[in-house]
Amino acid sequence: MIRKVLMAMAGMMTATILTMPAPTQASGEKLHISAWAVNMSNIGTGTTAQVDFLVDRWSTEAEREMLITTMLEQGQDGLLKKLRAMPSHGRMRFPAWQGPDPLHAALGWDLRYAWQTPLPDGGQRIVLALDRYISFWEQRNQPRTIDYPFTFIELRVDKNGEGEGKMSIATKVTFDKTKKVIELENYASEAVRLNKVKVASRT
Repeated sequence: MIRKVLMAMAGMMTATILTMPAPTQASGEKLHISAWAVNMSNIGTGTTAQVDFLVDRWSTEAEREMLITTMLEQGQDGLLKKLRAMPSHGRMRFPAWQGPDPLHAALGWDLRYAWQTPLPDGGQRIVLALDRYISFWEQRNQPRTIDYPFTFIELRVDKNGEGEGKMSIATKVTFDKTKKVIELENYASEAVRLNKVKVASRT
């Protein structure tokens, strides 16, 4: 029971990622976001690493609406297929990762969704999403983690481009027909914390 409650609380962090009001996105603004990731979950607790997000383009309102419609009409499988077909919006990478598959971690993974919303204090709420890398072992053995194919990142930074955030590395997406909201469930007990977040413009 406790585990289910923790998973539900972690999922609430980004339960409205795709259903927030749609502000105008900055045209052509490229960002370099750096952070210090601290794994607080029940899987590899205490692991720390630098993570970079290189945003090359922002999702359009049409792309956002298309993803919402796909989720509502086709569920998680349809959303995953559509997200994988989206053009790259940038990269997520762990430049100094010493764990499993260090080369892949250093080269990174494509961001498939990037959205930013202005905050009242002059800062920004930044949401990023990508399809999670599925290893050959997972594909062959089909463990429970195979049902958690998404990674979501939520960052909140002030007007100086500094702040904190959370990253849900293995996430399942469902639609609660009673509440009429998209809900996220994390495989781990808690999302990865992102400390010392810094946002800088790129040319």
